[in-house]
Amino acid sequence: MPTYEYECTQCNYIFEAFQKITDKPLKKCPKCGGKLRRLISGGAGLIFKGSGFYVTDYKKSNLPKPKDKKTKDLKKPDKKPGPPAKVPNPPSGDK
Repeated sequence: MPTYEYECTQCNYIFEAFQKITDKPLKKCPKCGGKLRRLISGGAGLIFKGSGFYVTDYKKSNLPKPKDKKTKDLKKPDKKPGPPAKVPNPPSGDK
């Protein structure tokens, strides 16, 4: 059921009324008895109620569980690295 907003044309009192769509608009101000006009408002927006609006609501519980991933053990090489390679000395400019 929508919420309608009304304003009194005499005392400028603004209020909201929770009515059915098929209800007739209110005509008398509850404060002074003056004439009312129904205001156009943006409303409260779209409200989702109930189940089915979240990712977890669609998740199937009877799916098979994923198998354990077998990790490969990375083995270190058995050999120790040898001494570092010798780098030749750069030629010197002395003659």
